Amino acid sequence: MRLVIKLLISLCIIVACTLIAKKLPSMAGLIAVMPLTGALVMIWVYMDNPANANVMIGYTKGALWGIIPVILFYITAFFCFRSQLNLWVTLLSSFAVWTIAAFIHQYLLRT
Repeated sequence: MRLVIKLLISLCIIVACTLIAKKLPSMAGLIAVMPLTGALVMIWVYMDNPANANVMIGYTKGALWGIIPVILFYITAFFCFRSQLNLWVTLLSSFAVWTIAAFIHQYLLRT
């Protein structure tokens, strides 16, 4: 049942962002990247691992440093769209940059 609740909450956030994007695209972008989703995951991770500080430290450390690959994803998308590239090329390019940055992220956090 907890999985269903998690899915419904996540789905509501995504649907709300897409509806808001019709009128206020920049507001939808802000909502999509705001700490709301990170906080929800933090709550769920904590509920699955109560009082396990190491899990919470690992999650927050990964999320904190994970911001860099996400920023690179959006920078790539921004410049692709400014260059009039279509959605699929933009997404492919952005995810490629994010994937490379994510591998670097994981490598650096393991050392």
